[in-house]
Amino acid sequence: MNEDKTNEEQKRPNAKYKLSNPNQEGLTFYYNRERRLENAPESVKNLYKNEKPARIGLFGSLVADRPRRILFFVIIFLCVGILVFSLLGYFDKNYILDGNKIDITAAGYEGTAVIILRKTAENQKAYTGAVDIAVSPVVNSLADGENYQVFYHRVFFTLENNEVFRFTVPFDSAELLMVIQNEKNTLEIKFKP
Repeated sequence: MNEDKTNEEQKRPNAKYKLSNPNQEGLTFYYNRERRLENAPESVKNLYKNEKPARIGLFGSLVADRPRRILFFVIIFLCVGILVFSLLGYFDKNYILDGNKIDITAAGYEGTAVIILRKTAENQKAYTGAVDIAVSPVVNSLADGENYQVFYHRVFFTLENNEVFRFTVPFDSAELLMVIQNEKNTLEIKFKP
């Protein structure tokens, strides 16, 4: 039996201690938060302060650190560049013919192409009168004896600021060539319906 007790004591090294102490008044605690935080890093010290972090907001989050600032200013630079180029007319599909701004759109429909020509007069000195239009499909090379299709149309520009002309051409092609001509100037335009 003594052997059983010695084996049991070896199994439980804290068998002689009371596991709960009902009288806690006599306990001494050696934990001191201020002393522990003296050697802690600054980020840990900030966690124990009762200060609320400042709200950054939308703009603050966009420029919070260096990579975000660079990305934000690159996006702003690109937007301003696109705006400037569009105001200068680099992205326009508009063409100028003697003071008239011309915009051309087309759509293919059952073997034909419907062409919409919009004319906007830029000032009072813009051209008015007959305008001849020739439309043909763009071909890379013509074989001997092959027919070259050309469609002719005539419109009249008036003193109206905005005019819209619609007409159809009897062929549908991946790319069309349009020649617009008045008494003085000629304008060649390639476009895709």
